[in-house]
Amino acid sequence: MTQPNSIDAVQQMLGAQGYVCGRALATVVFLSLKLGRPLFLEGEAGVGKTEIAKALASGLNRRLIRLQCYEGLDASSAVYEWNFPAQMVAIRTAEASGGADRGALQSELFSDEYLIERPLLQAMRPDEHGAPVLLIDELDRTDEPFEAFLLEALSDFQVTIPELGTVKAPEPPVVIVTSNRTREVHDALKRRCLYHWVDYPDFEREIEILHARAPEAADALSREVVAFVQRLRTEDLFKKPGVAETIDWAKCLLALDVMNLSPEVIGDTLGAILKYQDDIQKLQGSEAKRILDEAKATLEPA
Repeated sequence: MTQPNSIDAVQQMLGAQGYVCGRALATVVFLSLKLGRPLFLEGEAGVGKTEIAKALASGLNRRLIRLQCYEGLDASSAVYEWNFPAQMVAIRTAEASGGADRGALQSELFSDEYLIERPLLQAMRPDEHGAPVLLIDELDRTDEPFEAFLLEALSDFQVTIPELGTVKAPEPPVVIVTSNRTREVHDALKRRCLYHWVDYPDFEREIEILHARAPEAADALSREVVAFVQRLRTEDLFKKPGVAETIDWAKCLLALDVMNLSPEVIGDTLGAILKYQDDIQKLQGSEAKRILDEAKATLEPA
């Protein structure tokens, strides 16, 4: 599929993949595609940062390559590794046969046949469907040295393998970088990207999202679910529920054939929306009923 030629076309393309987004986010996605700039998405966990990369890859009919970041991630794990067990087998086979040419053997051992490509190198390779979508997920989990390496890789869209040379992308990949802001990412990297803060959606937007992702849910139940979750986000919680939890909870309620929320149903299904025991403990007893009553009050016509 060709790239969308307008902001409205971006919204329609993402919407067709079940991703509902506002005009501000659609605008920065459009500009990222138009200008070939990486897109840096920051926000709380569960607000849809990762999902937009998936929807974009699906909508553009491009391959999605995901680099999941973690503490201690280094360049070799992100770019390439050599298949040492296979290399050792080749060496022993050559020794057993005798008379192996050392130079030819070394050249063979450090060839594409023994190269294990990791996400960054995969993203630099040509693809018949067009440049892939490269998702660098939760960059804030990595260390600063990896950020510095990534800065160079995203500047020139190339990586260097000492034994093989430099691999440069024939067409820059569509790069989506996400951060949950557990720490600040260096300004130098942010300057290479277009930036957007992905916030929790307002009530109407979250209803749209729920209808797109759980269309079988009745409108009345959807509105109660969204009102309750949005009211829950105003509480003093260790981890506020994201949109992902709203969708999961709605699907759990549908699986239980629930038609309307009640304190008892909420108590039984809290594990779908809250992931920490301290937060769940806060909603025991009358607290769930209080929040539910306040949520339902927002739904009543004035």
